[in-house]
Amino acid sequence: MNRIYILLGLLFLSCICQGQNASTYFDDLGNKMLSKNASQALDLFNQSLDLNPYNPDAWVHRGDTLRALKQLNLSIESINQALKIDNKNAAAWSALDKSYAARKDYASASSAATKVTQLDPKNKASWLREGQLLQMQGLFNQSLPKLDQAIALDTKYKDALYWKGIYLIAIGQNSQAIEQFDQIIELDPNYKLAYNARGLAYEAEGDYAKALSSYERALVIDPKYTQAMNNKMHALIALGKPKDAADMFLKI
Repeated sequence: MNRIYILLGLLFLSCICQGQNASTYFDDLGNKMLSKNASQALDLFNQSLDLNPYNPDAWVHRGDTLRALKQLNLSIESINQALKIDNKNAAAWSALDKSYAARKDYASASSAATKVTQLDPKNKASWLREGQLLQMQGLFNQSLPKLDQAIALDTKYKDALYWKGIYLIAIGQNSQAIEQFDQIIELDPNYKLAYNARGLAYEAEGDYAKALSSYERALVIDPKYTQAMNNKMHALIALGKPKDAADMFLKI
């Protein structure tokens, strides 16, 4: 009798393992399909979860897919299922941040981003993400320690340096912001965002000629950079060049 129970137990474990393997297989297929057809990818993730509802990766990937399909509430529900299984899943917290941000719920996105940083405090991108989300809420002073921490982990972290420059513009420290963007441009002469933002700082200083030059440098890198085109148009108006501004307007 004991031998029968042992065999039944082994058979049960074998079925579980096979279900888990099949779940992973469909999850992998869904990831490969996602960039091609999100609806088909969703079907594959659903099949994965039918086979193993305790697969947190499949719940996260399903949530990512629902976000791509603009079904944000369902996306958040799916990712929360992953967190019920594994509350320390950094990928799930990161996905939750993105879904809340897509819904423009930046406060909830910030809370999720903080969890990612707590799980991996040496991840410079997670510190940057916290800083970005705080700025999106207008909490510029609170964003600074997050950005500084990202920069402390990598003093040449261009994206964190850029967002610190945005912080400096927001608090009216335009000359310091210009220095910040110059530092980024020295690291990467093709960083178009820095040229555009430097132009805004020059405008705030009332130096429209230098602002125009910065916007033009950004447009050399990317001639279709809409923000720089729009900013260049306003700089031309400020410089008393309405015809040139009108020409730029027609290109936007």
